[in-house]
Amino acid sequence: MQIREQQKLLDELKKHERQFTSKEMEEYKMFIKRQKDDEDFDSLSFKRLKELYTKYYRPADRSKLDNLFKK
Repeated sequence: MQIREQQKLLDELKKHERQFTSKEMEEYKMFIKRQKDDEDFDSLSFKRLKELYTKYYRPADRSKLDNLFKK
C-alpha cells in the first residue's frame, strides 16, 4: 500500500519541482531514483516525502466554484 501512496505523492510533487530549494531538489531526485528501482521507502524517507508534500501541496479552493452553479 505504501508504494501507491509514495507514487501519488511523487506525482503531485512533480508539479511543484520549480519551487524546491537545492537541498529539496536533491532529495526529490533521490526519491525518484528509488521509485524507479521499485524500492519501498524506509520510514525516514517516507516521512520526509510527506513533509515535502504538506509543504508544497495546496488543495484547490472549490468554494469559488459554488457561485457558478447557483440558480
